[in-house]
Amino acid sequence: MRVFIIAGEPSGDKLGGALMAGLKTLTPDIQFDGVGGAQMQAQGLKSRFPMAELSVMGLAEILPKYRALKARIHQTAAAVIETGPDVLITIDSPDFSFRVARQVKAASQVRTVHYVAPTVWAWRPGRAAKIARYIDHLLALFPFEPPLFTAHGMACDFVGHPVVAEPLASAAEAAAFRAAHDLEGKPVMLVLPGSRQGEVARLKEIFGAAIAPVRARHPDLRVVVPAAAPVAEAVQAAVVDWPVTPLVLDPREQSLEAAAARKRAAFRTADVALAASGTVSLELAAARTPMVIAYRMHWLTYRVIRAMALVDTVTLVNLVSETRVVPEFLGPACVPAAIGSALIEVMDQPQAQVAAMETTMTRLGAGQEAPGLRAARAVMAGL
Repeated sequence: MRVFIIAGEPSGDKLGGALMAGLKTLTPDIQFDGVGGAQMQAQGLKSRFPMAELSVMGLAEILPKYRALKARIHQTAAAVIETGPDVLITIDSPDFSFRVARQVKAASQVRTVHYVAPTVWAWRPGRAAKIARYIDHLLALFPFEPPLFTAHGMACDFVGHPVVAEPLASAAEAAAFRAAHDLEGKPVMLVLPGSRQGEVARLKEIFGAAIAPVRARHPDLRVVVPAAAPVAEAVQAAVVDWPVTPLVLDPREQSLEAAAARKRAAFRTADVALAASGTVSLELAAARTPMVIAYRMHWLTYRVIRAMALVDTVTLVNLVSETRVVPEFLGPACVPAAIGSALIEVMDQPQAQVAAMETTMTRLGAGQEAPGLRAARAVMAGL
């Protein structure tokens, strides 16, 4: 069996790695081709070009790189058509993935599967009918999504969210982390400014200033910053001007496994987290770490999204638990004073968030078969 598989950013690479592992379990002689990062390459993929070229988010951010992205779209679609795999699997990154799938479908009979259903429940609901023209099968991360797509003739399976299958730090690992970094008896705050250079650049000053009121309330506050590898240098430079000297966890200092274990221990150790909007909110929820979400984007991107939004929150814990207990500060609302006040309030009263996180994990498939294997079974069943 031959699979052409594409991911365009780190979260998609993680999904792709787990899906590929599941497919290898079900079909040991499987062959992979496509585009992916470290986790997909660890499963046997030789990426046709660096995945980082596709890690662009936001309308204003995409425009300067449009010509290069367009060339990669044509190159990738041509490779799929030429090689004729049994299935094309695209993972998230809809601006790239759907354009590739559309070109492939127009010129071949290759079956197309897309992993991570587009958020038609949040904005642009007309996308469901549109993508049905070139996507045969969707793999959904959220249990409320399949009916939104099967109504338009696509197969769509809820396969669970991969966060429920990821290991969590034990109490002993968290205690060891505290001891190793002199955190005993001190409040600990995580700061997660994103995994893209643009995110770090936009959020570094805001997040740094938001720490100040929390430190005023808790003078012995310690701040831990688990940096993503692609932005570790930028994070190291950004924190120099913060009102506290944080502990920056640079994953490049350790093996992939050791860095992941250290990050998990930091998540379990923390009393509260300030994080950029994204799937990290589910990682925090899995660790039962109360959080505040904030995000500053280009003003044009914000205005377009705000005008088209169908929901009043972008935080996944709020959406899945059907609550609004996680405070979020987006666009013009992403200002230090408000963020700092929310962090203090969450630290004082975390109980509602913890309950919502429990509900979220249950609804996302905690305790069931691993999502990567569930997704693999869905792909095979479609073939």
